[in-house]
Amino acid sequence: MPDGAPKKPSRIQLRNRRTILDAALEVFSRHGYRGSTLDQIAGSAGLSKPNILYYFDGKEDIHVTLLNQLMETWLDPLRAMNAAGDPQAEILAYVQRKVDMARDLPRESRLFAGEILQGAPRMRPDLETGLRPLFDEKCNVIQGWIDAGRLPPLDPQHLIFSIWATTQHYADFEVQVNVLLPGEQDPHARASAHLQTMFGKLLAL
Repeated sequence: MPDGAPKKPSRIQLRNRRTILDAALEVFSRHGYRGSTLDQIAGSAGLSKPNILYYFDGKEDIHVTLLNQLMETWLDPLRAMNAAGDPQAEILAYVQRKVDMARDLPRESRLFAGEILQGAPRMRPDLETGLRPLFDEKCNVIQGWIDAGRLPPLDPQHLIFSIWATTQHYADFEVQVNVLLPGEQDPHARASAHLQTMFGKLLAL
């Protein structure tokens, strides 16, 4: 290894970082950024607070690391919308990917929602440089489908907002959903069927 080259983290160091980030995700998703502490993260990770600070500069560093990782995952379902595909099929597939994400990544969804509700103080640059160009691109794709007569007249921007609102509800308001649907093992299956029908009717010519 050349002199001055950064030392590759050991397996234990990589494992500890993953453990810390997973514990922090749980804590932040439950308590929000302001309500979370390093002591809570350390307790959830089963590590000491000094050990946490060996790997991260503090609570904000951990939070920003999680948000940066999340942003790529968050954009992937929208990126997958194919301008060359069938419009109805592409949009309904996007709806399904968002339902799947609400089912599989509820903590990540609540972490994102919490950051947005606080005014996105740590994530605004990513929203401007990552989300907004992609959002504009896909809105233009949808508008192109509308202009070509392949979709009924609708508002592309608010269509995407509506998809976000209806799918992410099942993660961000998971406790409420579980209270209102007691004993239902997989509310996402019924949610998926309902949303596919609802958006399918909206998109039908």
